[in-house]
Amino acid sequence: MSVRAGSQSPEHIPLEGQDENLSRVLQRLIKGGPEQQAVDAGEIDAIIDYSDSNVLLFPAARQALQSIKAKARAHVPVANHLLAALTHDEYQQLAPSLEPVTLRSGTILHEPGEPFRFVYFPVDCIVSLLPATTGRQNLEVGLVGFDGMVGTSLALGVKVSSLRARVQIEGAALRVPQAHFTRALERSQTLRHELNLYIYAELVTARKKAVCSKFHLIEARLASRLLLTSALMRSDRFFVTQEAVAAALGVRRESVTQAAVGLQRKHLITYSRGRLRILNPQGLDAASCSCYERLDTLSNHV
Repeated sequence: MSVRAGSQSPEHIPLEGQDENLSRVLQRLIKGGPEQQAVDAGEIDAIIDYSDSNVLLFPAARQALQSIKAKARAHVPVANHLLAALTHDEYQQLAPSLEPVTLRSGTILHEPGEPFRFVYFPVDCIVSLLPATTGRQNLEVGLVGFDGMVGTSLALGVKVSSLRARVQIEGAALRVPQAHFTRALERSQTLRHELNLYIYAELVTARKKAVCSKFHLIEARLASRLLLTSALMRSDRFFVTQEAVAAALGVRRESVTQAAVGLQRKHLITYSRGRLRILNPQGLDAASCSCYERLDTLSNHV
């Protein structure tokens, strides 16, 4: 169409403005033409005004779109351990601030020394926590999945990150602006308790990792790491690169290759082009060093 309908998108034009623009464009249609006939037959949901690249929705289509959006917001699944522990009232208070996002592999959520802008509650993604280093080699100090939250320092009153948070396996998460999370933390006793429990579990895990990296064989460490990833993904199939595992374990990529070959020869896993499948979870557990105890097994100590 060549009729100007305004420079704003339909979502930001007041409803009266949208209807006025739509009526103006409809008046320019050729009476009895194919476009007019399609409109009269109810076969058209929207008209594109090419002069300003605007899409003008018909009232019925606009109402249907708003209904779909409302239903989507109302049915966001509580698939994160910390959020699922909240009472109904506590969750409803936090819900307006929860933004569903898709986190792509390799995305940096925050760097050391940066103030937290958001906290993230993973749903089916995994985030690796890494310290600031000057060399090429790094050692992962934390792994966050559906059982936890990225940005736990805020629960301790620290608003600046000391670690790099990098998405290792992409997937869905719920994020909350820092200020909104801080207010929710002040109001919710359950959230404070669950975060204290989670932080305790992470401290215990970090201590075990320090011992593990010093005294345990790479093949056993790799087995433990794969079991942990499987638990956080809630699947025996996932995508993981040798580079990511090498960074997590603080070893060379060649060492990961050798360890993976050893596990494949024992028919515990299959691995090809980043696609990994655990064939024998019990056998892999027997081959692991069992250093990655998680929140569910640590909760009895709190």
